[in-house]
Amino acid sequence: MEYWAEIVGQPEAVGALQRAAEPDAVVAHAWLITGPPGSGRSNLAFRFAAALIARHAEERAHVFEQVRARTHPDLGVLTTQKLLIDIRAAREIVTTAHYAPAEGRYRVIVIEDADRMPERTSNVLLKALEEPPERTIWILCAPSEADLLPTIRSRTRSLRLATPSPEDIARLLHERDGIDPDAAERAARLAQSHIGMARRLASDPEALARRDRSVELALGIATLGDAMRAAAALVKVAEADAAALTEERDAREREDALRSLGLAPGAAIPPQMRAQIRALEEDQKRRATRSLRDGIDRILTDLLSVTRDILLLALTTRAAADAAERAPGGAAAAGGAAASTEPGFEVINREQLPRIADRAERWGPERALAVVSAVETARERLGRGITPGLVLEALFARIIAVEEG
Repeated sequence: MEYWAEIVGQPEAVGALQRAAEPDAVVAHAWLITGPPGSGRSNLAFRFAAALIARHAEERAHVFEQVRARTHPDLGVLTTQKLLIDIRAAREIVTTAHYAPAEGRYRVIVIEDADRMPERTSNVLLKALEEPPERTIWILCAPSEADLLPTIRSRTRSLRLATPSPEDIARLLHERDGIDPDAAERAARLAQSHIGMARRLASDPEALARRDRSVELALGIATLGDAMRAAAALVKVAEADAAALTEERDAREREDALRSLGLAPGAAIPPQMRAQIRALEEDQKRRATRSLRDGIDRILTDLLSVTRDILLLALTTRAAADAAERAPGGAAAAGGAAASTEPGFEVINREQLPRIADRAERWGPERALAVVSAVETARERLGRGITPGLVLEALFARIIAVEEG
């Protein structure tokens, strides 16, 4: 069980994959692991892949290190830095599916973000799933089964992941990474049970500061001018966050590419090799674009948590006031009861409770719900590829309209 210890809050899924990875088990040729962002579906997929490849249980940890680095010869990975997985990449990975395992029991192909496959690309995969090679296992990852074609879903064994509890994630951060319990609790709560983000918030003070900055900017909007300035500032916050994630990786990839071409760092690149370096740089630019969009989406998710807190507090206050109105003492008791009401739910943004309470009182449930809807609309627009700055400007303009009601 120690091999699976980092998989948080998924005992049923771990049990199913443990049994499937046993040497004498009959393994389904294709798996679909679904779960909300941050539930650990990719980590679980790669651990399962290593367990399938390893010939003995004792080899799993070593094989997993190779799988995690994407260097094991029996592993194939299909992912993308673009908004969609293109058909050419799918055809290439399907071709490799027919290779026999070089070292392990199986050849395993992991498709991260399988929901990013358009229908034409999905049909290429469908043909491979209909006639699977004997020693090849496919593992697909997606937020939900509904994100894939029914014909693909019907040819996979589905495994649904739950959202881990903040307590489970905080415990993992404390026990494995040595994070202070209070800091681990705060990071897990603010990350809304997103494992990777919780780890980052707990271990990177700058990431936590950027998150706090985003919430402060959103809560500080009072005029349309504030809204436009906040939108521009949040794009800069997301750009800084994306740069922090990609700059070190980009430099390492470039150094590795130069080394593989026999060039020393800083050496002039011969003309015949420039196309390879240019292709790497184009991939890195696409990754930077996606990282920026992912950063904006994370900001919107944080803002959604704030508006959720406001809405729930507004509903709690309204319910308390209604109950007091019906009680002996009537309206006079209602004001006192509403003023002394404590939140009857877990406040995600506990550090911002006074400002959240102020918004809840001013907006009431109806306006708070309108803002929640506006944030969800902004996330949907971002997913359609609309410019992030325009998405944020439209969102904050809508919030100002709600304020002016």
